[in-house]
Amino acid sequence: MEQALKYSVRRAVGLWAASPWRCGVRRSSTRERPPLAPPAAGRAGGGQLPPAALPGGPGARAASSPSSEGLAPQRAQERQPSPGGSSKARKRLAGKPLVVERTRGSEILFGIAPCSMALSQSRRDLFRLFLKQNSGSRQLVMSELVLQAMAQGVPVHHVHGRELDALCKGRVHQGVCLEATPLPFKSLEEAEKLDLGHEENPKQQLIWLALEHIQDPMNLGAVLRSAYFLGVDRVVTTQSNSCPLTPTVSKASSGAMEVFDVYSTDDLQSFLKAKTAEGWEVVGTVSKPQDVEDVPVISCSEFQWNKPIVVVIGSEGDGLSLETQLLCHQMLAIPPGRALHPGIESLNVSVATGILLHSICSQKLRHRG
Repeated sequence: MEQALKYSVRRAVGLWAASPWRCGVRRSSTRERPPLAPPAAGRAGGGQLPPAALPGGPGARAASSPSSEGLAPQRAQERQPSPGGSSKARKRLAGKPLVVERTRGSEILFGIAPCSMALSQSRRDLFRLFLKQNSGSRQLVMSELVLQAMAQGVPVHHVHGRELDALCKGRVHQGVCLEATPLPFKSLEEAEKLDLGHEENPKQQLIWLALEHIQDPMNLGAVLRSAYFLGVDRVVTTQSNSCPLTPTVSKASSGAMEVFDVYSTDDLQSFLKAKTAEGWEVVGTVSKPQDVEDVPVISCSEFQWNKPIVVVIGSEGDGLSLETQLLCHQMLAIPPGRALHPGIESLNVSVATGILLHSICSQKLRHRG
């Protein structure tokens, strides 16, 4: 009887020691990790999502695992550190960002608004959406992005923040990156075709914005955002010495670039001459009225909008070229609110553009009222 009792006690202790759970804490939680899920099937631009790709869902870890779509194998090493390895080696391995092999010819959009607008508009070819794991307060936004990606057949990957940092080269991504093809400028011929219907109504208030050699992507993005918000009909930019439509421009425009067509021309002077021949008024802008010759300069608050107009904005440093100035019917200036200290006599080009456009476009709102 005593031997049977000892055997039962030893058997119970053995079962307890072999159990994966002790007092509600899983023994393997400090050392072991679940095996990586197999790569999700799919193809760029039209593949299927990994299972349960919603943020925080059971498939979130699988979505961020190494796969045939370019995720590097060192993630597997990172997730299964060798027992007894030095802490310095583990920290060095953990600090290495994920290497993503981009699709040839693609670029990385970053930020919630640009990625969401790009997913909704389908003006680009879309390859992969990258979302930050454990997005916290942005969980609902991330779920909406996943649903947008599902509707477009875009694969979703949940990755660490440092991996998103590497994708967009340290820019502010808000936990979202999207791999897609670049967005090109449209040709002026396309813009002209869209405006043929306005010839039937000569009193139609049309406003085009022409940009001469805007080079800073932050300025270009801010200008596009203001133009879209204030009701500009078309934006035309010069091809030479001008910023292309980059992901930084899209981020600075808060996604407006994804929904607002931007046209380009290699001969701005010929474009302005053609518009003048069609009965349009060409209005330039200037920060220092004393620098303008042979063209009348007025305050933007004095301008009367009574025909279709082209508002021409010059570059950040030099303003409008002399050739372009001479094609303008008049120049608009923003009057300062105080005596200005030398060296602080002008506004940032994107800020000045917003003020000028508001001064002009508000006339359309008053006429409608």
